[in-house]
Amino acid sequence: MIISKHTSGEQEESDTCLRRIRNMKLDERGKQCPKPVIDTKKALESCNPGETVEVLVDNEIAVQNLSKMAASKGLAAVSEKISDNEFAVKIVVSEGANAASGSDAAADTDDEPIACRPDSRRKGMVVVLSSNLMGHGDPELGKALMKGFVYALTQQDALPETVLLYNSGAHLSCEGSDNLEDLKSLESQGVEILTCGTCLNFYGLGEKLQVGSVTNMYEIVERMTAAKCLVRP
Repeated sequence: MIISKHTSGEQEESDTCLRRIRNMKLDERGKQCPKPVIDTKKALESCNPGETVEVLVDNEIAVQNLSKMAASKGLAAVSEKISDNEFAVKIVVSEGANAASGSDAAADTDDEPIACRPDSRRKGMVVVLSSNLMGHGDPELGKALMKGFVYALTQQDALPETVLLYNSGAHLSCEGSDNLEDLKSLESQGVEILTCGTCLNFYGLGEKLQVGSVTNMYEIVERMTAAKCLVRP
């Protein structure tokens, strides 16, 4: 759904000039895939080189689907997180991009399958990793068990909504961790990865965070108290 269309320049400028600076804004919040992808694809097909389509969505999975669609057309997509439930994706139509127009565009829109990445997150599930080891006993075994746990987490049908890392668990999201690949896999599927900032500073890891973002104790408490399912290995 197009909620606004802006042009700049003087009214007496030619239509060609106006088209070049047109910015189109779509509000796709609350819509299930593939609707945001289809609406954005149609908007792009009506654009000329230099024009921009900005899409508002309410989840990271939609951001990934839009970015993937843009890349398939040779277009660059830039995303911005406005709030927990609002994201903006800006796509600029460039010269030579594979954005069809006219009747060919309509035919392509109808025939081309739209690939949507499903949202596998279980609402209200929070995983708490308060240590870089799993269980008590031999440290090497605990490290191996934690690596196995995080990997197994990526293979579940229902993924957590959030993963919280604090105390020595902060090591898991930092440079040199054996768990980075799996945590990045979770993040790519929309899982929120939050690491305690105080813990990062305590362990001298302030500049070594490799996945997710920094959080604070207030937000950690908020996530844990609001959780419908709290998982602690």
